[in-house]
Amino acid sequence: MKIAIETPLEGFRNDIADVVRLFYGEGAAVTAQEAHDATLTHAHALEDGVWTERFAFSSQTNAQETTLRSEAATDSGLEEKRRLKRLIKRCCYQLMKEITGRRPAWGSLTGIRPTRLYYQQMERGSTRAQARAALETLFDLSSEKLELLDEIIDAQAGLVDRPANACDLYVGIPFCTTRCAYCSFSSGEIGDGRLVEPYLHALFHEIDLCAEMARDLRLDIRVGYIGGGTPSSLSTAQLDRLLTHLRSRFGGLQEWTVEAGRPDTLDREKLAMMKSHPVTRISINPQTMNDETLVRIGRMHTAQQTIDCYHLARELGFEDINMDVIAALPGEDYAMFAHTMDVIRDLNPDSLTVHTLAIKRASRLHEQRYEQQEEDAARMVALGRETAHAMGMRAYYLYRQKYMAQNLENVGYARPQRICRYNIDNMEETVSVLALGAGGISKCVMRQEEKILRAPNIANIEQYIARVDEMAARKRAVFAEKAKQLAREGE
Repeated sequence: MKIAIETPLEGFRNDIADVVRLFYGEGAAVTAQEAHDATLTHAHALEDGVWTERFAFSSQTNAQETTLRSEAATDSGLEEKRRLKRLIKRCCYQLMKEITGRRPAWGSLTGIRPTRLYYQQMERGSTRAQARAALETLFDLSSEKLELLDEIIDAQAGLVDRPANACDLYVGIPFCTTRCAYCSFSSGEIGDGRLVEPYLHALFHEIDLCAEMARDLRLDIRVGYIGGGTPSSLSTAQLDRLLTHLRSRFGGLQEWTVEAGRPDTLDREKLAMMKSHPVTRISINPQTMNDETLVRIGRMHTAQQTIDCYHLARELGFEDINMDVIAALPGEDYAMFAHTMDVIRDLNPDSLTVHTLAIKRASRLHEQRYEQQEEDAARMVALGRETAHAMGMRAYYLYRQKYMAQNLENVGYARPQRICRYNIDNMEETVSVLALGAGGISKCVMRQEEKILRAPNIANIEQYIARVDEMAARKRAVFAEKAKQLAREGE
């Protein structure tokens, strides 16, 4: 169904469209000038300090409306906009719920980090029970998702608050052996490798500049993460040089994750080399243990290669191995996903990330106009949680994306002693991140102002190589603001 949205508040049109998509899917929300099957009309009024929001839905077969009122915010600016946005979305959501008879598991939430809302309630003095009740009231969250949030808050206890000058390090390797059909990351196929050495030369230069900056500004870098792309698509010698250079500039960190990624990029020599460095955690990511799906999504390895690679990593002494899987992959039904979970359970990794397929606009699946088959998605995600629990893991972070099957989520599970600090810091945005490499986005957390300053690196590999000094200068300017804040707080 195509639904035309009419609103006097253009600044909230996208928020209304997000709610419509919760019920009718991607592409459902259109403008009145486009062909449509129904019209959703929004009216807004402010009288005697009270906001009134009214939504009316009309089609050839249906006509309904609903109204919500709330005391208007007395202050202006971001808080006023936030409160008004929530009221508008709640009103629209209530009407969509009445029309469709559906209740999305995450209620009216369309944001990517629900835990932040939980923490905001507690920062205002709410107890855990009060925070939970507020989320249920404000956003109509299901008990299942509230329990998931509770589990994550428990797991993060004592791991969220960090010193003001704490900073994590991210290093991006934007190369893969092939491009997965669902991928929208700023990475390219490694091809003949002609860009790899020029890229590493530029990256090493940025590492040097940013290590100097970190020392000058007294950033306390404790954990690091090498992601991609697929970092292990580099040759053994190239990855060895990168790890050596990082250690020489930043020293030994408390936690170092390397996304080893695809088993077809790994062998005994490369794994042994990583083990010789202070790499504390690796990811070996099957995505699925069904060979026909691997072919369909463009991964050039088999399930057996994943199993063999995992056992080899254990043999070489890796004690913290993460595995990623994706629910609702093209052509997979519940039984196929259950097979993947059975194999994962037998392998018994230390952490498991259960993703839900998202059809992003930059992906090949979107270009192919692939339509998600969502019937089993929620059951798959629930089975992922059951499997993680059976292995002694608990959820410790989650995030959500647009265009996900059934508006679900991605969840990281881990045993208590195998929680990845970088993932918590990055997802909760409580710690600054110094991000190096093409497509990396540095985030400088300004606690006093309750804002985050960002310094994005250009994603295009060739442009990054040509403009790496500019990228480093951007970061220095942003983190200098952080240093000034810390200096003021210390006065």
